[in-house]
Amino acid sequence: MSSIDSDYPAKASIEPTPAWVFKSPARIIAFGFGSGLLRPGPGTWGTALAWLLWVALLSRFSDAGIGLTLAMAFAVGCWCCQRAGKEMGRPDHGAMVWDEMTAFWLVLWLTPASFAAQLLAFVVFRAFDIFKPPPIHFFDARLKNGFGVMWDDLLAAGYSLLVIAILVRLEVLL
Repeated sequence: MSSIDSDYPAKASIEPTPAWVFKSPARIIAFGFGSGLLRPGPGTWGTALAWLLWVALLSRFSDAGIGLTLAMAFAVGCWCCQRAGKEMGRPDHGAMVWDEMTAFWLVLWLTPASFAAQLLAFVVFRAFDIFKPPPIHFFDARLKNGFGVMWDDLLAAGYSLLVIAILVRLEVLL
């Protein structure tokens, strides 16, 4: 597993500003089109933007189109988050939210389309992303590269989908 040492040279950490983020396409993506700069809770803002983009655009794609979009978003996110993290001297700055966005799109894809189901999915996903139960915390603490930034949120999505599936099976959520 990659650690912080070789990929991130010892230097002062950069705090992202809108001017800094919007100078690079990789930064724009890593910071969720700027949503990660919002406070408090940048991950929640990024997840909210993901939900808005899902409703406005992605939910209209075919399943094959969504699957391809998610695979591309993951791959692009690994590269963009790696690059932005290296430029900042911090591999997983809290304002980088592309990982939350991509993972939440996966959750929304496999969640019933009702507002109530999607709202519950939002809350459950944010809880798993914030509290990081095992093995999410394990990977979050050890994978310090673009893949690691993206991976722990995919695990949070997996936990979220398990909860949603159980609720659907119990007919609590339709």
